[in-house]
Amino acid sequence: MTIVRWDPFRNMSTLQDRINRIFEETANRSQDYDVEVSQCDWRPVVDIYDSEKAIIINAELPGVTKDSITLDVKENILTLKGERKSDEEASKENYYRMERCFGTFERAFTLPSTVDPTKISANFKDGILKIEIPKPEGKKPKQISINVE
Repeated sequence: MTIVRWDPFRNMSTLQDRINRIFEETANRSQDYDVEVSQCDWRPVVDIYDSEKAIIINAELPGVTKDSITLDVKENILTLKGERKSDEEASKENYYRMERCFGTFERAFTLPSTVDPTKISANFKDGILKIEIPKPEGKKPKQISINVE
């Protein structure tokens, strides 16, 4: 075993490096967030849940008008498209910060092959698009009688 002389300041430089790294990471995160927000590409958030008779998709579409939304079904894929237009009240030079994203969006959801697309309904109220996808009526099992010979 080797004897090492104890130096109380040996770990101080390591501690200082760790503290410096923490401050650098925090500063870099806020810069990354600013870049991320300025180049934002938005997608509406959705909640998908199962009810007794249907699968429900609630899409949050704040600032989107009903006329700028399209909902299509093709080959068992439900596609939600639309556009949120920016307010033209102020020019971009007058903004201090702009965090809301604008532009076109698209979301696609795969449907079971047994879903009848003609029965899908959608309602738009208070910035929420509610899509109801009725569950197909399950095929009832057929009871087979057994005969005695």
